[in-house]
Parts: sequence; structure tokens; C-alpha cells
Amino acid sequence: MNDIRRTILWVIFGFSMVLLWDQWQLYNGHKATFFPKPEAAAQASATAPTPAASGVPSASAAAPAATPGQVPTSAPAASATPREKIEVETDVLKLSFDTEGGSLVRTEFTRHADFVDASKPFVLLDQSSSRVYVAQTGLIGGDFPTHKAAMKFSGERSLKDGQNELTLRFESDAQNGVKLVKTYTLQRGSYVIGVKHEVVNTGTTNVSPQLYLQLVRDGNKPAGESSFYSTFTGPAIYTEAKKYHKVEFSDIEKNKAEIDKTSPNGYVAMVQHYFASAWLLADGIQRENFVRKVDTNLYAVGMITPLAELAPGQSKTVTTQLFSGPQEEKVLEALAPGLDLVKDYGWLAMLSKPLYWLLDKLFSFIQNWGWSIVALVLLLKIAFYWLNAKAYASMAKMKAINPKIMEMRERLKNDPQKMQQEMMRIYREEKVNPMGGCFPIMIQIPVFIALYWVLLSSVEMRNAPWIGWINDLSAPDPYFILPLVMTLTTLLQTALNPAPPDPMQAKLMWIMPLVFSVMFFFFPAGLVLYWITNNILSIAQQWMINTRMGVPPQFNLPKFK
Repeated sequence: MNDIRRTILWVIFGFSMVLLWDQWQLYNGHKATFFPKPEAAAQASATAPTPAASGVPSASAAAPAATPGQVPTSAPAASATPREKIEVETDVLKLSFDTEGGSLVRTEFTRHADFVDASKPFVLLDQSSSRVYVAQTGLIGGDFPTHKAAMKFSGERSLKDGQNELTLRFESDAQNGVKLVKTYTLQRGSYVIGVKHEVVNTGTTNVSPQLYLQLVRDGNKPAGESSFYSTFTGPAIYTEAKKYHKVEFSDIEKNKAEIDKTSPNGYVAMVQHYFASAWLLADGIQRENFVRKVDTNLYAVGMITPLAELAPGQSKTVTTQLFSGPQEEKVLEALAPGLDLVKDYGWLAMLSKPLYWLLDKLFSFIQNWGWSIVALVLLLKIAFYWLNAKAYASMAKMKAINPKIMEMRERLKNDPQKMQQEMMRIYREEKVNPMGGCFPIMIQIPVFIALYWVLLSSVEMRNAPWIGWINDLSAPDPYFILPLVMTLTTLLQTALNPAPPDPMQAKLMWIMPLVFSVMFFFFPAGLVLYWITNNILSIAQQWMINTRMGVPPQFNLPKFK
């Protein structure tokens, strides 16, 4: 009866730890790792809205003092200018622009393969029957050109050999005496697009337009995402005052989103695993940030900045940048303050960033991300050698006295109180601390969790080969060889550890590694490689210390009855 109670208590304890971890993740703005809740937005619509729902705005009149709600959301009058998709290509991007508003409606990354079909390039922004994710700009504060205004295109459509820059121009007709000209500048090898907005007053009265920049996206989970680990998808806003803040689609749906609404700096972004898009405005320019629900399962994040009052014949130019690309940390750091935070390291970012720096330095020498992971884990094991040595020495002592403990438990199994007293006496006489093997290892846990997030978040792992059959460290092992090796090394490590005196605890020591090993069959190969390396080095050090202390290697095999 006591054994059954202990088993139930251990199961409850293990389940509680899982729930506590999930709640900690939610508290820190992440999705739950083990039991992620479906987003309200995704529940609202099983499929993404059609392109018509993404931008059905009109240039209806708005009050001069604009608010986020005044960004247009209804269709304009029909235009005589035919609507056209403009296809543009650089060495790293294939883009589609819409002459309706001059909006960017599709981005393909030629150097990054799709999650589902590796033969196709990865698509981030898109406007199709299954996905809406677009970048839009326009004017409010009056009946002015918006992202629904018809525009005329001029410029080049492809980056030629030897050419480093490509320029596109979209020009609207004058609307209520105001004309908007958008000029996009693309650079070779870059995912940053320069966007210059020129506002011209062609009328006879003063006007005070305001420029808005927004990213509009459906609330669906990106295709190809794993069900066994959770990463954030949704809007994010950064200001120097409140730093980086993620916003769940469900909070926008419930009108509970809390953001820094006004600021002279920062950016707005849409974030997902490995990739992000962001509107960047120069520091010192006052802007109003917003998030809003555009339509069913369709959300926007953006900023509004006022322009100076324009007299007839005057013009005003605002230069912005649109980033749409992979979360390469060094590129993001150089582009704008705080932009590197879109690469989500979780609550251990202070540890994760230096670990990534070290991993990147190792890669610069080794030129293979798989072997760089192995080298990084080796360096960490060397750094923690003495802590591990203390832990394994304590375990070796425990293993040496384990026969005496087991004999005593059998002899006093009908007298639990005396058994406990006798056990403590043995520990005192043998100078053994039963918790001595746990504390040194507990200190290291945050470091290895931080490394877990580095490997999970780094886009450099995508399509990065290691050896033989491992052609993508961000994808699961196609033949499950690495997860099997990880499971075997975990079981070997368990066998080398001293068996707990309590038989139920001893059984759980074998059950829990097997249960958690199942998840690793679906984890990215890079993460599994990291755990295997850590296990092998731990086994080697434990074996060496046991031998040095005169404790012959013994395998505590499970005894299930």
C-alpha cells in the first residue's frame, strides 16, 4: 500500500513540475511548452482570411488628430488604373508588390528552404487563399492616399550582375490635394528594404497628413511548426522606455493588449520562429504605436507619425526601413537597437546571448554547426568540471554504501521510523550527503536550458548539415538514430547512478528518462546532438571518478515486479 502511495505521489510530483514549467513560460510571455493553449484567434477561424479581408480600406475622411482606429478599414471607390502585381528579384529575395497602395505582399527567401517542402524557397509575407501577411503604408488625417490607393509603378524589376542596388517607385494620383510617392531601395545580399515616403501638397490649402506603417497578419500558426515545443508567433513592439514587449493575438482579440503607445524611438514587428518583419523609423521621430484587430482572424501592428503642416506646393519626405528576413543575430544588432530581441531566447536571455556568441566564434573556426555544438558542450563541461567532479564523487560514495543501505532496508522494512534513523546514522558515519550529487548539477541547469534556447532559436541551424544523414540540424533525425542514441546514453547514465533506497523511486528513475526521451524523437537534430554530447561527456567523467575512488563500475538495472 505504501509503495502505491509513493508511486502516486511521484507521478503527481512529476506532473506538477511539468505544469509549473508551463505556467512559468506563460508568466514570461511564452507559450506553454508541454500543453500549449490554442490561440483565440486561431479558434475564431480555421483558415486564413482571403486577400480581400487583408486590406479593405478606403480613403474615407478622418479627423486631423488621428488615432490607431483611423487607419482605414473599408474599401475605396473603384479606380480606372488597372491593378498589377510587380515581381522583383535580388540575389536573396523574390518580392511581389501590389500597385494597389504600393504594398509589399510576398517575400521569398531564396537561400532558405520551406519547412514543409525543402525544394521550394521559404515564403514569409504572402497574400493567398491560405495566408495573409503583408506590409502596408499610407496617409491618414484626411481624404489622402492610403494602402488602397491606385499607384503607378516605375523602376527596375531585377538586380543585374555587378549591380548593388535596385530602386522601385510607386506614385499615387493627387487625392484631396495630396500625392504620395513611395520609393523602395533594395541592396544586394540584404533583407532590409529602404522605403522613402514623399508627400506632396498639390492643392490650394494647407494640409496636415500623418504617415502610418503597419504589418497585417492572420493569427494562424506557421506551417511546419513542431507540436513538441512551442515558439512565439505574433506582434512585438520595442521602445527604449519599456523595451521589448510581445503581444498575443488572443490579447488583441480580447482588447487586452498593453503596449507603450507613444515613443520617439523603437520599432514594431511581426515575429515567428526563425523569421521576422519589422518597420523601423529613425530615433527622435515621434510615433504612436498600435495593435488592432482588422477582421476575423486578422491583426495589425504598426506606428503613426505626424508630418509637418504642408503649405500648397510643399513636400515632406520620411525615410523608413522595412526588415523582412531571417533572425540572424549579428545583422539584427547592427540594424536597430533592440531588434535582436525578436530572436526569442526565453527568460534566460542573459545566459543565452553569450552562449550564442561563443557558438558563433567556434563556427568561424570549425565551419560546421554540428561540430560547433559538440565543441561548445565540451567547453561547458570543462568549465563545470570541478562542480561535476564533486557531484560524481558524492554519487560514487553513495554507490559504495548502497549495499549496506539496501541490507538495512530489508532488515528494518517493518519499522519505517527506525529505518530512517539507521539510514541517517549510516550517512553520518560514512560522511555522505545524499543531496551532494544534486546541488552542483542544479547550478548548471540554467546554463544548459539557455543553450537549449540558443539551438532552438538560431536560424543558422536551418538546412545546416552535420555528418552523413543529418542534412538539417533544425529538423528531426529522419531515421531516429540520434534520438535512439540519446535514449541509450540516458539509460546508461541512469544505470551508473546509485539506485535510490526506495524501490518506487528506483523504478521512476528508469521510467522518467524513457518518457521524456519520446519527445526527443521529434526534436531538431541539433538539440538531440547537444544532449547526446552532454550525456557522453557526463558518463565519461562519472566513470573516471568512480574508478579513481575505487568504486568499480556497476550497473543498477531496474527491477520491475
